[in-house]
Amino acid sequence: MSHPKKVVLAYSGGLDTSIILKWLQIEYGCEVVTFTADLGQGEELEPARKKAEMMGASEIYIEDLREEFIRDFVFPMFRANALYEGLYLLGTAIARPLISKRLVEIAAEVGADAISHGATGKGNDQVRFELSAYALNPEIQVVAPWREWDLGSRSRLIEFAEKHQIPIAKDKRGEAPFSVDANLLHTSSEGKVLENPAEEAPDHILQRITRPEDAPDTVEMIEIGFERGDAVSIDGVAMSPATILTRLNELGGKHGIGILDLVENRFVGMKSRGIYETPGGTILLEAHRGIEQITLDSGAGHLKDSIMPRYAELIYNGFWFSPEREMLQALIDKSQEHVTGTVRLKLYKGVARTVARWSEHSLYSEAHVTFEEDMGAYDQTDAQGFIQLNALRLKLLAARNRRFKS
Repeated sequence: MSHPKKVVLAYSGGLDTSIILKWLQIEYGCEVVTFTADLGQGEELEPARKKAEMMGASEIYIEDLREEFIRDFVFPMFRANALYEGLYLLGTAIARPLISKRLVEIAAEVGADAISHGATGKGNDQVRFELSAYALNPEIQVVAPWREWDLGSRSRLIEFAEKHQIPIAKDKRGEAPFSVDANLLHTSSEGKVLENPAEEAPDHILQRITRPEDAPDTVEMIEIGFERGDAVSIDGVAMSPATILTRLNELGGKHGIGILDLVENRFVGMKSRGIYETPGGTILLEAHRGIEQITLDSGAGHLKDSIMPRYAELIYNGFWFSPEREMLQALIDKSQEHVTGTVRLKLYKGVARTVARWSEHSLYSEAHVTFEEDMGAYDQTDAQGFIQLNALRLKLLAARNRRFKS
């Protein structure tokens, strides 16, 4: 691979990506364009601009992508009720394809021949960034410094930073207690104090969510409105996708909802332990399940549930832009045509629970399920033939097995 002349770097403004910026300039003698995405991580991004300017970035992109992130990535994923390994709401994984998309687009805009990221060679993010980039531009070069350089320890990184006059925050000179990734959907905490899964995570890990034990002692009721599988309102007030998730994060955080302690299987082969905080997403998943209960046909719903693990795995492994994910998405989106209505939820001490749901598109028929007089809506004698037909193969099996028993 020839040395790139111009690189677009996914830049947070933190120590690692600042070192990468300088390393690219030294190692390759190339121009570096920085790209910083506001995905709702809750950090002030102007310091990143000033730092990139100080370090000689040739161009600086800082973009607010919160609405696009929720509308075009998070909401389609939630239509599938996607959970990786039955528990993880994919908060980190779903952000990577959007970042990669903009890296590739900016590279085309500025005439760069490569992109770069700060993911390590042990994790999933390197795979997610790069698979997405290659799917969008098969000719793009990707520079992954963590797989190339010899700065393999915190002390080596700080030594490099000091040598090249890269500002270092005081708390970066010691060992960070854990690593954090955040966006509007979740926060992820990994490493250091969390590496032993036999030890309970300390309370100071939590950044967005009140401990359930400390949450309010009073119930809070909310109503979420849906149209075609996407949340569109809270308590009757129409809101944009990012505004909805922001509000649900506030409610979930207040009531201790959405804490997950998970040992997961990384795509690269190892297991890792993480603490995930997904307050708004946990409420949204419960509500979406609630509205599907009355608007989604059983055959469609069961088929959708059967493909969900595969869909979630594709996102986790970095295949958002693959044809198979897009094919599954088309099926999922078709299932959501009538997933419209309102769900009422009760929030209390770490739990979001559906307590009511209603819709003009409802398939629920009280006339058919009532324990009272059904006025002829359902002929109970029909069940006899239904049972006999379904029992036929079981009867034949039982008769055969009886003949050959002992």
